[in-house]
Amino acid sequence: MGQTAVSARQVRKTYRGADAPALDGFDLEIPTGTVYGLLGPNGAGKTTAIRILATLLRLDSGEATVAGFDVSADAANVRRRIGLVGQYAAVDEVLSGRQNLVLFGRLNHLGTAKATQRADELLERFALADTGTKPVSKYSGGMRRRLDLAASLIVAPEVLFVDEPTTGLDPQARQEVWASLRELSEGGTTILLTTQYLEEADQLADRVAMLWHGRVVSEGTPDELKAAVGGDWIDVIFDRPDEAARALSLLRPHADGEPKADQMKISVPVKQRTKALIAISTSLSGAGLEPAEVNLRRPTLDEVFIAQHAKEGASL
Repeated sequence: MGQTAVSARQVRKTYRGADAPALDGFDLEIPTGTVYGLLGPNGAGKTTAIRILATLLRLDSGEATVAGFDVSADAANVRRRIGLVGQYAAVDEVLSGRQNLVLFGRLNHLGTAKATQRADELLERFALADTGTKPVSKYSGGMRRRLDLAASLIVAPEVLFVDEPTTGLDPQARQEVWASLRELSEGGTTILLTTQYLEEADQLADRVAMLWHGRVVSEGTPDELKAAVGGDWIDVIFDRPDEAARALSLLRPHADGEPKADQMKISVPVKQRTKALIAISTSLSGAGLEPAEVNLRRPTLDEVFIAQHAKEGASL
């Protein structure tokens, strides 16, 4: 901690024939040993940023370093120190999990004995030892993604780039991949992950950057970004949709902004939490409405993203 594992300064990249740049003054700084989330919608430039940092794509201007080495001038040294997990599994479905890992070991210039030993270590680490002899075609989505992570760690990297780690996975498989990434982080690996899932960044990332049209528009810890939206939220949950519909007009006067209604739940943005909670309870009681639950909470990253999206969209 305290040292910088990944940095980018005013990086720009425009694809031939494109109307707009994929990256347009992209800045980033990731401390060693942290999990950093890069958030943004499709087309924001997340994958382009990963490809440049992983030396798979040349930047047009600006500068970027990984593990202290310039990605343009010293790409070979960068590649020796990174792992990369793309959006789609890069393993062979005909081979078994163990055979895949041994193959990756041999491609990384490990001897047969060392590659086999490393494969067995990683199968154990990613809870795949019992299925290591099965062909990958028999693996679930979560198992394939864990095997893909294992393959990227054949030669333990200082920095791991993970592009959309759980796209297309079911909730259980997502949890499995999250657990694997947390374990890697606890072992000291610096992780940069791109994602469209706000929950994913909230669960995993120490710091988060929000990417919009090729540049970072917000950066900080998840809590800092939530605080920037301002205020708290009060979720009022009813047993029936008709009760929630009746309550909505009663809650609007106590909201700092427009409440969000979703069938039986109304989420009310507030500034003075205690005062608002008392006022809301008094209004509902006076109308003879008894909510099933009333919860006070901080904003979610989803709400931060929506607010930032609206702000940046209005400025274009």
